[in-house]
Amino acid sequence: MTLKRTGYLPRIVDNEIEESLEVFGAISVEGPKWCGKTWTSLTYANSVSYIMDPAGGFSNRERALLNPALALDGELPHLIDEWQEVPGIWDAVRFNIDQEPGFGKYILTGSVTPRRDAFAHSGAGRITIIRMRPMSLFESGDSSAVVSLGAIFDKEPLPPFSADLSLKRLIDVTIRGGWPETLKLPIERAGRVSTAYINMILKNELFNDSFSRRSSQKLQTLIRALARNNSTTASISTLTLDVDGDNRRFQDENEVSLSRQTVSGYIDDLKRIFLIEDICGWNPGIKSKTRIRTAPKRIFADPSLAVAALGLSGEHLSRDLNTFGFLFENLCLRDLAVYAGRYGGTVYHYRDNGNAEIDAIIEMPNGAWGAFEVKLGEHQVEDAARTLKSVCNKLMVNGAEPPACMCVITGGGYGRVRDDGIYVVPINALKP
Repeated sequence: MTLKRTGYLPRIVDNEIEESLEVFGAISVEGPKWCGKTWTSLTYANSVSYIMDPAGGFSNRERALLNPALALDGELPHLIDEWQEVPGIWDAVRFNIDQEPGFGKYILTGSVTPRRDAFAHSGAGRITIIRMRPMSLFESGDSSAVVSLGAIFDKEPLPPFSADLSLKRLIDVTIRGGWPETLKLPIERAGRVSTAYINMILKNELFNDSFSRRSSQKLQTLIRALARNNSTTASISTLTLDVDGDNRRFQDENEVSLSRQTVSGYIDDLKRIFLIEDICGWNPGIKSKTRIRTAPKRIFADPSLAVAALGLSGEHLSRDLNTFGFLFENLCLRDLAVYAGRYGGTVYHYRDNGNAEIDAIIEMPNGAWGAFEVKLGEHQVEDAARTLKSVCNKLMVNGAEPPACMCVITGGGYGRVRDDGIYVVPINALKP
């Protein structure tokens, strides 16, 4: 009998967890705070150790610091929540599996990636890492689930349909985000959760011994700069200038280098707590004189965090569709990453030095790849289709395999397969 909580909403990652528990001695479910890691993990656990339980002056944590193996006590599968607070637990789990081999013994959850020197062994072959993200629109019940990502890759027929999604509703679900605790809240209250999330990071999350010394004010400015450059490949130099503002006066090259290093370090720490993530540049492995750009496209773990960082309201976003377009792309990339994960796929972006680009490339484990453009409005579909055909043709001329599919993800309107074979799918009609 598991510890599954009443009211638990199934998650796409459930399948990966089930399969991994049959293959590995332990799994580590990692992702941002509040995305549902603990509730999901409890569904598969028979006992649990809450490392950050404040009872007894955080006695669970203190006992584990003295002897990490004490955190392993309990009926298997045993869940150890927020294990990263005592990094030695990782080595204790790995050692236990070496001494007493078995499958599905331990489930670890963590909202911070410890530094590489925090534990002695990688755990390769014993522990596998499973990435969990905030809820997609399918998981939160905001998608009609008319078409699956798998069906698009298989080029299955898609009868035309209409997606009932107003701009206001799209803005609302962007502000609300994919946090399980916000689904039943009125939208005017739901947005406060992401604001509280950002404030928590600025006041507490990055100000402990496991992180470098930092300035809360500069960190806030950087988060805002990342939000302004959301879903772009903005360089460290660009972000540095954005943080420092127009009045910056460089004294010498050493100061410039130090500032860039500082910004880079802050970004690394924000990735360690899963506030932001990189959508890496896709390298198709072609022989071409055209240089492939590999700079990552940075997005927030959830678009609601970018909205909160910028202090935007629904009214503001409805008037500024250019800004909302980047937030919408963030939402689509979040959902595509969740859906692709069901198949073991990975989301990339593509751009070359001729500025030919595709918003999202999904590559499957068998090497098949699909090209996806994200467009907020139905009137932009034709331009997106031209881009997909032009860039994919260029890639094939230079030796790339043909794409398994091409698709335009929209903010509403009509779903269909065009005469040229390109799928047009509203984001609120998509499922894994």
